[in-house]
Amino acid sequence: MENGKALVFDIKRFAVHDGSGIRTTVFFKGCGMRCRWCQNPEGLEPKQNAVWLENTCLHCGTCAANALPGQMEFTDGSPRLNHAYAGSFDNLIHACPSGAIRYDSRYYTVEELMAEIRKDEVFFRHGGGVTFSGGEPLLHGPVLVECLKRCREEGIRTAIESALYADTETLKQVIPLVDEFFADFKCADPERHREITGVSNERIKEHLKLVLHDASSVTIRTPLIPDYTASIENISAIAAFLAEQKPDVHYELLNYNELAPAKYPMTGKVYEPGQKKRFSEAEMENFQNAARNQGLINVS
Repeated sequence: MENGKALVFDIKRFAVHDGSGIRTTVFFKGCGMRCRWCQNPEGLEPKQNAVWLENTCLHCGTCAANALPGQMEFTDGSPRLNHAYAGSFDNLIHACPSGAIRYDSRYYTVEELMAEIRKDEVFFRHGGGVTFSGGEPLLHGPVLVECLKRCREEGIRTAIESALYADTETLKQVIPLVDEFFADFKCADPERHREITGVSNERIKEHLKLVLHDASSVTIRTPLIPDYTASIENISAIAAFLAEQKPDVHYELLNYNELAPAKYPMTGKVYEPGQKKRFSEAEMENFQNAARNQGLINVS
């Protein structure tokens, strides 16, 4: 956050997978975790970064002609931005004739975010609403909480998507203001969780207990990533933990997203899992049955 503003890297309209009905999803930038398969790598860093969009690029070399020392290299007809460069990229963004170089995010005040949300109010009348996602939305506590309060006052239903690695007091403020809560639980073993996400899951498990006991509508999700989270042992351990807390909670297993690696070139990051295949219906059923065998009754 900066001077009462939150950094947002995308506002997706007409979303249908981020809660019930037609939704507007606000993606906050910044995350305390570093999952090796992150679906939104452009949302990890809590600062504005310049990105290069290959599909928009004219490969004209205008950026190279206007670059300052250390900003970029121009090889094989394409720019390679130096993401460690400490200064502004304004000169490259203004020089690029096609808009292929741009910042990945912008700062919004509460009023500016609410103005964006209200643009879609007509679509919220049939069970939809606004979803706050990320990155990690809980890292933007003051702006998030105020937006949730405004939405409640205006009759706009809300949802949040969180990995729960954030401040406990912020979470406690958010829970009673949210209509639908979607929380990730990626890996049951603390050391393996640290290895593949960069952090232990102890705080996350405590936050899961809070959400499961206090939130009105909860869905727990596990993304199935080959070689990382997608094992019968991991799903069984997660399900056992959830069943002990709330056996009727909705537990959703998310099939592998083959499109995730496509975002990485523009960020300068490497997608560590490599290109994998989605799981078959039979494989998904095996994972779901493993969860049901631990006592969960609402698995999809």
